[in-house]
Amino acid sequence: MSDYPTTPPPASNPYEPTRSPQLPPVPAFPAAGTPPTPTPPPAPPRRGRVGFAAAVVGASLLVGGAAGVGGAASWNAYDDTGAGSSSAAASERTTSQVVSTPDSDAPEGSVEQVASSVLPSVVKLDVSGADGAGSGSGIILSSDGQILTNDHVVEVAGEGGEITVSFNDGTKASATVLGTDPLTDTAVIQAEGVSGLTPATIGESGNLDVGEQVVAIGSPFGLESTVTSGIVSALNRPVDVGSDGNGNSTTYPAVQTDAAINPGNSGGPLVDMDGSVIGINSSIRTASSGLTEESGSIGLGFAIPIDSVLPIIEQMAAGETPTHAKLGVTVGDVANATGAEVTEGAQIGEITDGSAAKSAGLQAGDVVTQIDDQVVTGSDSLVATIRTYRPGDEVEVTFQRDGQSQTTTLTLDSDADTSSS
Repeated sequence: MSDYPTTPPPASNPYEPTRSPQLPPVPAFPAAGTPPTPTPPPAPPRRGRVGFAAAVVGASLLVGGAAGVGGAASWNAYDDTGAGSSSAAASERTTSQVVSTPDSDAPEGSVEQVASSVLPSVVKLDVSGADGAGSGSGIILSSDGQILTNDHVVEVAGEGGEITVSFNDGTKASATVLGTDPLTDTAVIQAEGVSGLTPATIGESGNLDVGEQVVAIGSPFGLESTVTSGIVSALNRPVDVGSDGNGNSTTYPAVQTDAAINPGNSGGPLVDMDGSVIGINSSIRTASSGLTEESGSIGLGFAIPIDSVLPIIEQMAAGETPTHAKLGVTVGDVANATGAEVTEGAQIGEITDGSAAKSAGLQAGDVVTQIDDQVVTGSDSLVATIRTYRPGDEVEVTFQRDGQSQTTTLTLDSDADTSSS
């Protein structure tokens, strides 16, 4: 995606969360080594700062790391007033106090309170198949085990793979896939033999504001039930994480957040301070040096807004094939199409006969600059914006033709099996 890294890491889309690797073993502390052969003790040094410095150097050579002992033994080394001062210093000595810290109720609207209410509705997913294994997160939709996650999390299972769900109370269950939608990177699975689960509360991403506080929950690098917090950094950020192999891009108008999101958070919820799910954590921008396949959070995380995919989620949960709105055109960035930066927008290429775009009089070469009140800055922006609508919705399209701005109103088509925009 041209709006993001100009030098992406090799063989990896910078927006695509890679499968969570196993955590490396924690290195042991290095051995201190064999201490040197003791030498006869020197003559007692004079009291004062010089004597103290020599004593400390001698201690560090013998037992590198006994700084606490050295410090405790040096109280009198700075004192030139005689032995009597030692007892005076001891009489003034104080120590740390152990106090009672009651477990108070979390304030309403705090991160602690949000975490407490949402954690029972978040799961860890371990997925394995012929092509490998990985882990991700999920959001409980029903008490009998319907779970929302990302398509890229469960696609590892493929045909004949396995999905294991780990719940917040420590129990586990196998799961099967109910439906997937690569175009919006969403999927719904069914945990087997479970009941009495706590479904998440679904909110409205359309009511979010930039700067609003949010909380992300999931299993980064397999560390389940991890809670991070931050703010909404931007809205309607067009994010393209690749295609399904048929030329259909996985593009959505993301909620950008600086809450720490890492590989393994994918499929988990981004929630507001009421504890309502307003997004599905799905991708991150990395700053890989090229020496490794991935890096951790740099404060650029992206979530699929829940409003735009809720109808699709409901279709998958019901066992239906997801449908999407479309214009019936192919598009490209203006700069790529003309070779010069002229106007921001998405330039129309081919137009499908009988499509909404054709019926509305749009032509090849027109540059779409706005859909309703949403500014279109490029091809990804147009695709992401159209994905926020449903088939049959009426929209106003603003476009430029021969340097003149024009508008037209059209009713969006439905895609049966393909999507060009």
